[in-house]
Amino acid sequence: MTKARTDTNANSADAGAEQARPKPQPKPPAKPDKGGYYWGTGRRKSSVARVRIKPGDGKLLVNKKQLSDYFAREQDRKAVLAPLKAVEGEKSFDVFVNVRGGGTTGQSGAARLGIGRALKKYDENYIQPLRDGGHLTRDSRMVERKKYGQRGARRRFQFSKR
Repeated sequence: MTKARTDTNANSADAGAEQARPKPQPKPPAKPDKGGYYWGTGRRKSSVARVRIKPGDGKLLVNKKQLSDYFAREQDRKAVLAPLKAVEGEKSFDVFVNVRGGGTTGQSGAARLGIGRALKKYDENYIQPLRDGGHLTRDSRMVERKKYGQRGARRRFQFSKR
């Protein structure tokens, strides 16, 4: 009986050595596509933004319009520019955003995430300032669905006892 215990202890020590995993190799830096662009995709609520960036003089177009023409609210414009300010690149990148679906707040949040992801591909050193500002985190909050037999997602019909 004692012999069986020693065998299992010996086997468990061997099993620990076998399960040691090699360290993952670092990824090579992403390369731009044929046009010299780095791509990033952002999503927020029901909006999806496809973002292209390349080194330039600070041009920013959203659906082929200037940022101030497309987003009327100041908070939406600030949200789109936030990742560029985090890496101090407002005047050093040309940014082109195609965004569809949802409303203005969702679209600006999607553009923010897309710009953050594109900047991360451009330079791995930008990850820490982008991560600190929360520009690489997907906001997963969605609209709650309407339930059957109710007026809305949470709203009930008025209860009448009599």
